[in-house]
Amino acid sequence: MKHSRDAVDNLIDQWKTQRPDLQPDVMGIFGRFGRVWTYATRAVEVTLGRWGLQMGDFDVLATVRRSGPPFIMAPSQLTHWLMLSPSGITSRLDRLEKVGLIERKPSEEDRRSLLIVLTPKGKKVVDEAVAAHVANQNKLLSPPSAGERKNLDQILRTLLATFEKPIES
Repeated sequence: MKHSRDAVDNLIDQWKTQRPDLQPDVMGIFGRFGRVWTYATRAVEVTLGRWGLQMGDFDVLATVRRSGPPFIMAPSQLTHWLMLSPSGITSRLDRLEKVGLIERKPSEEDRRSLLIVLTPKGKKVVDEAVAAHVANQNKLLSPPSAGERKNLDQILRTLLATFEKPIES
C-alpha cells in the first residue's frame, strides 16, 4: 500500500541528508505518534471543554466514576491510577471541588486522611462528558479499518508492555 508523504517524511529526509550515519526511520513512528497525539489531544480538549473540563479534570472524574458506587476514592488511589504525584493531583482536586464536582470527606478509618467523593453534579457531568468523549474517540479513529485498529491496538500493547508490568485480572 502506497502512502502519501507527510511532514514527518520531510524531517526524516533532512536527517538522512545531514546525518547519513543515522537510521532515522524510527523517527517516523515517534514523529507520527507525537503529531497524532497532539491533534487528538486538541480534539479531546474541545469536546471536554463543553463541560468546562480540562483533560486532567476529566481524568480525575472518570477514575472516581469508574470505581463504581459509592464513587469514593482515596487520593493515593487516584495518584496511582493517574500516574501523578500527590502534589500533582492537589490542584486538580481543588479546581473540581470549587465547582462542586467532587467533595473531600474525612475517612472513617483514618480521620487524618480525606476521601474524594463524586457529587451528584460531578456524576452527571462525567457521565455526559464520557459519552461525548467515546463518540469523539470513535470519530477520531474512523479512518483506519477495524482490522487496522485491532493491529494498532496490539502494537501499542506490545510497546506498552516494555514499560509497564502486566496487571493481574
